This record gives sequence, C-alpha cells and structure tokens, in this order.
Amino acid sequence: MYKINIFMKNKYFIPVFKPSITNKNRLDVLKALYSSEISGTSNIVKEFEESIAKKFDREYAVSVSNGSVALDLAFQFKEFKEQDEIILPSFTIISCLSSILRTNAKPIFCDVDKDTWCMTLEEVKKNVTEKTKAILVVHTYGLTAEIKKIEKFCEEKNILLIEDSAEAHGILIDNKACGSFGLMSTMSFYANKHITAGEGGAVLTDDKKVYDKLLQMRNLDFTSKKRFQHDNFYWNYRMGGLQAALGKSQINNINKTIKYKISQGNYYQELLKDQEDFLQLPLKEANGVPNNYWVFGILLKKENIREKVIEELDKKGIETRPFFWPLHLQNALLRGKNSNNKLIVSENLGKNGFYIPMGKHVSKKTQKFITTNLISFVNKYS
Repeated sequence: MYKINIFMKNKYFIPVFKPSITNKNRLDVLKALYSSEISGTSNIVKEFEESIAKKFDREYAVSVSNGSVALDLAFQFKEFKEQDEIILPSFTIISCLSSILRTNAKPIFCDVDKDTWCMTLEEVKKNVTEKTKAILVVHTYGLTAEIKKIEKFCEEKNILLIEDSAEAHGILIDNKACGSFGLMSTMSFYANKHITAGEGGAVLTDDKKVYDKLLQMRNLDFTSKKRFQHDNFYWNYRMGGLQAALGKSQINNINKTIKYKISQGNYYQELLKDQEDFLQLPLKEANGVPNNYWVFGILLKKENIREKVIEELDKKGIETRPFFWPLHLQNALLRGKNSNNKLIVSENLGKNGFYIPMGKHVSKKTQKFITTNLISFVNKYS
C-alpha cells in the first residue's frame, strides 16, 4: 500500500506540511539570482512590499526576516511604560509573548472561544483595566478572531490594536482582508504559510509616519542625511532579495492554494463526521467567514490520550503537531509576569489538541489512510 523510501532523511513519509513551490516560483527566484537581486535593499524587496500591501488592503508594508521580528517591530514602535498592560490570547505561538516581554509592558492573557479557538471581545473585556495600552489579536489555525468587534472597542477606549495575521492569509471579513485591521498588522511567510518566502515576515500599516519609522527600525537607523551617524540602536531585520522574489511570486498562487486547502479540509470533515463522540473538528466557518484550513486541527474529547495517539500515528509514518502550549503555563515565563487565572479552554486545547498533514503532497487516498488510522487509535484509547 504505502512504502517508506529508505533514502528519505525524514522518517515521516506523510509530513505534516510541505511547501507548495511551482516552477514559476523557481524561475522567479532564478531571475532575481541572475540579476543579482539578492540583498535586503534590492528592487525586488520593494516590489514584494508593494505587492503585499496591495494584497492585504494596506498602504504600506515593511518586509522583515521573519514573523517574530515583525511582532518585535510592532511592539518596539511604541515605548511602553513598566505598568502598561498588553492583552493577548494564551493560545498562540510563543513569539507573541516574547515580543511583549522585550518591552517594558506586562502581558495579560485572555482565554479563547471553545469552538473557534480564537479571541473574542467577551474574553478581552474580562481583562481590560485602566492600564491596558494595547491588544494583540491573533487569528488562529485558519479561523478568525472577533477582530471587527475588538477593533471598534479599541477605538472607543483609545487602545492600540495590533493584528497578527500570520495564519490568516487570504481571509476576508466582510470584504476586508485579514491583515488590514488596527494601526499595524503582522505577517509571517514561513514555509508552512499560504504565502511563503521560506522565512520572512512583514509589518503592514496605513500610517505614513509609522511606516517611515518602521523602515528605520528594521535597517539600523540608517537615514539619507547622515548615513553612518545614528541616533538609535535599532536592528538589521531586513529580508533578502531571494526570499522577496519567492514571496512575490507566491502571491499569485494564494487563491489556488486556499481553494485546494478548503477542498482538502472539507474532505477531512467528511471522513471524520461520524466521530463526534471522540473528536471535536474545526468549524467550517465562524461568524460567516469560511475556514481557510491553514491546518486541520483536532481536539480529542478524552483527556490524556493524545501522546499515545500521536505515537501510534508516528509509527505509521504520519507526522502530527501538538497544539500550542498555553503561554501562561510556559516554563520560560518570568516570575511576576504570569497569570494566576485558569484559562480553561486554552489549557484543554494545549493538552488534547493536534493537527494532521495537509497540502499538495496529501492526496485523497492519503487522507483516507490518515483518518482510518486516526479513528482506529482514538477508539483504541477512548
């Protein structure tokens, strides 16, 4: 049926993701290489930024070396004071937390919705105080947070809104693109994203003053007036030309990529529809916005069996990834900045959730193989 290629370096013959790179993408990178467009100041980088800004309904985009750096720039832009508080979901990637900890502000964790696994205005309001100066909204696993409600709330309360759209490429909310909300939004173009540059990220904004400062911050505080005289100790966070060439080329793929992933996600839904006693599947849509299935997440209803199920799938050559471990429970979290609250949904997701392979490398036949084994092992331990 399935044979493992002994020459493969990766032990998984069904990896959880595999970048989708077309021949056109390869040719566009080669063109940049042959024209020596390889540095962070190449014309292709500017072209990529203009294309990203246009795609995500923004005036400006500042490309950077990765999505974590994009978050750093967004939070370093505003000089937070020691007592300032920034609200973020506990159920997200640790770079969201570490970027806040590198400021003077205090992270305040909110829980997420039990069905969408994303932030809601209700959960945000539970944590707002007079010290709240910013809110980081994160769209998670292909579904969207209540960004419109939270944006309106931030405008009323004069709170800075930063939108993390790393996992929401191509999603529209009432014809408005994810990545176009708040003063700034951030993007990741890591290899598993719907638009990839291999590595890479961006900060997007509609504010010219914000844009100009971000350009300085990502480029060692260089100015056109006195190039090697600097007023600030900023960073070199530039994206290289080859990454930009791939990213720019990938923008043309996104509609096909999302269409394929939705089709694939719907097929997983069909294959697993009779397992609702054992599994919570991702919503097909939330608040009228379709799931773009950046990943296909599964939440086990029986606790403490996830590692056993993952281990069994591993033996079959099926790679999986556990869900994010809640930020408020991270070992690396500094004392005094932790949350004493129990965030029940985030903790349940962190303990019992995982996602399964998706992408062009996963055929319908392979999806059947994955789900047949998944159902067998879940039933075995439930």
